[in-house]
Formats: sequence, structure tokens, C-alpha cells
Amino acid sequence: MTCPADEPIPLPRERDHPLEPVRETSRLLREEPVRKVRFPNGIDAWLISGYEHFRAVMGDPQQFSSRKDETEPQMRAVSRPPVDNPAAFNRADGEQHQYYRRKLTSQFMVKRITALRPRIQQIVDEHLDAVAARPAPVDLVSAFTLPVPSLVIAEMLGVPYEHRQAFQDAATTMLGLNPTADEVQQSFARLAAVLAHVFHARLGDPRDDLISRLLHEQPDLSRADLTSLCVGLLIAGHETTANFSAMAILTLLQHPDQLATFTAHPERAGQAVEELMRRLTGNSSGGGLIRRAVHDVEIGGRLIRAGDWVAPNLAAANLDPAWCPRAERLDLDRGPVQHVAFGYGPHACLGQNLARAELEIMLVSLFSRFPHLRTTVPMEDLPFRDDMLVYGVRSLPVAW
Repeated sequence: MTCPADEPIPLPRERDHPLEPVRETSRLLREEPVRKVRFPNGIDAWLISGYEHFRAVMGDPQQFSSRKDETEPQMRAVSRPPVDNPAAFNRADGEQHQYYRRKLTSQFMVKRITALRPRIQQIVDEHLDAVAARPAPVDLVSAFTLPVPSLVIAEMLGVPYEHRQAFQDAATTMLGLNPTADEVQQSFARLAAVLAHVFHARLGDPRDDLISRLLHEQPDLSRADLTSLCVGLLIAGHETTANFSAMAILTLLQHPDQLATFTAHPERAGQAVEELMRRLTGNSSGGGLIRRAVHDVEIGGRLIRAGDWVAPNLAAANLDPAWCPRAERLDLDRGPVQHVAFGYGPHACLGQNLARAELEIMLVSLFSRFPHLRTTVPMEDLPFRDDMLVYGVRSLPVAW
């Protein structure tokens, strides 16, 4: 690369294979861990590659702010202003961030998720029964990996599953690269209207669900704030797990040696899920996390000025050989590693315990039920989600 590091190049996005990292990831790690890039909307940011650099940025909210505005780098070709979402604590700093996060932390503790595991198993088994009852091929995305997380998060919140299409449509619109700001706002408003009915019902008839607990235990939350929190949970709670589970299944089917290791040791499912998360988040575009420097700071020998946008490269962090030898390989026999698939620092993913539980149960149950599972179309014919903020596979036809 002859272009100086402070002269922006287009954000690298090209792949040689849909299940492999963006082509430039290894080179950036090796040669330019701090390099200015231009995002699709024309805004520049410092792309920060490397595990320690990633943790340094994400773990220091005093130096790197999560607040965004209309000048932020975006994966969209046309900038889109943020949705009017007062409780979007992933875009907040300090006490504002902590105020909203504290409202939810107890709902996602290990103890509560452990108690939910039998119900997750039941939901998984019911959907696998339905898959088995249908003639092959079956699209595993629409029949399994999308509806299971959707139903789990809907039940957890207390939103009747009959409304699942509303939050699935909202997720497609709000996380898509192409919808306009008006389309996103309208999608948010439709989901907010559904939630308003749920709030009214739970005020008079509280149940053992998150919405009931927030309504009755957090009376200081305004309806606007409660709506914002629930929209975020509904979308993030099913979209990320749905995409990751489908990609994990496809990856295991493409690596029969690793699938054999997985099926031979179901008691090590937790370790396997951690390795899958580490490796598959290495396939992300690297441009999804954005921070802004609060003060002048030096990273990797480069001076980043106050006000500069910074993009910590999640993909490169999890593929950094400096902390994980042979990091480019999927190795389910690899011992535990402290990956950053769920982020790092005060903004680390709130729902990571739920995601881990769902993924373990879904993968173990699927491959136990269908030990001869196989895809029915070549890899090159599978449709991938290149027009979404969350990369994944759109459909996964399988037989058994």
C-alpha cells in the first residue's frame, strides 16, 4: 500500500469467499493497524485493527465517545439521521448510558437465562419437529434460525408472538442499508403502536415478563423510554442471533472435520460456540462500531485528533494472531480465548448470556436430530445479506 495512512482509502469490503473475512483484513493487521478509510457515505474515519487497539478504544469511554450525529460514518451510501429514539443507550455516554443499561442488566443475568433454558429447549424442539415433518429441502432460516430467537425474545419481553412480523419487518428496515429515514421512522412507529397495546394490557394484567417488570418496578421510565428500550431489545434480540446461528450452521456444514468434533463432544458446546463466535465475527465488514475521539490521542503510532471518527475493527480484533495463534482457522479444539465478539467495555452486549444459551441449544439440538444434515445448493448459489448492517445468509436450503 503506497497511499499514506492518513490519506483515506475506500473502506475495504471485498471478499474472496462469503464465509471468509474481508480481503484486506490480514494485511491491515500486519501493515496498517491504524489507517484512515472513507465510508460509503463519504465520511472518513480511522479504521483500528488489532485486538489490543480494539480494547483500548472500546474500553475507554472517557477518550472515545459513543454519541453520534448526522456527520457519522455509515455503511449506507446516503447518510441517514438517527431514529428519534431517546433511550438508545448504545449511542450514549456516561450516566445517560448507565441509567438505561441498569434498568435491564438484571433481566439478562446468568441466573435468569439459566432458568429460561428449558423453555428455549422446548421452542427449539417444536421447530425441529416442524422441520422434520416437512418435505426436504427446507429453508432452515425461515423454518428455524429466524423464528426461534424471535419467539424467545418475544416471550421474554411479553410481546404476543402474533406480532412477530411487525418486529421482523422493523428489523429488516431499521438495519437495512437502503431504506430511507422516513421508512425507518414509519417502521419504528408501527412497532411502537404494537408495544403501546402490550403496555396497556400488562398494566392491568402483569405477568412474569420483562415488560411487566419494567412497568411495575421502574415507574420512572417514561412510555417513550420504555418503547425505545423494547424496540431495541426486540430487534437486537432476534436479528443478531438469527443471523449468527444460520452462519454457524453453514460454517459447520462446510467444515466436516469441525462438525465431527462438535457432534462428538456436545458437552463442549459452550466452548465450540465461543470459537464459532470468534471466527465468524471475523467475517464482519469491520465498519459497524463507530466512536469519536474526545481528545487528541495516539494509537499505534498515529495521532488521532479530537473530533476524528474512529472505527474499531471487530473482524480484525478477533483474527489478530498476536493474541490468538492461527486465528484465521476455525478450531473447536482451541482452548478458551477472550474474544471480543460481544464487544468490550461498558458497551459490551447486554444480551450475550441469552445469545450463548440460544446458540448452544440450537446447534446441539439441530445436529443431534439431523446428523446427516446437508445443504442442497452450492455455496455460490446461496444468497447473502450484503445490504444489511448485520451480515448473514438469507436462506439455507437443507435436506437430511
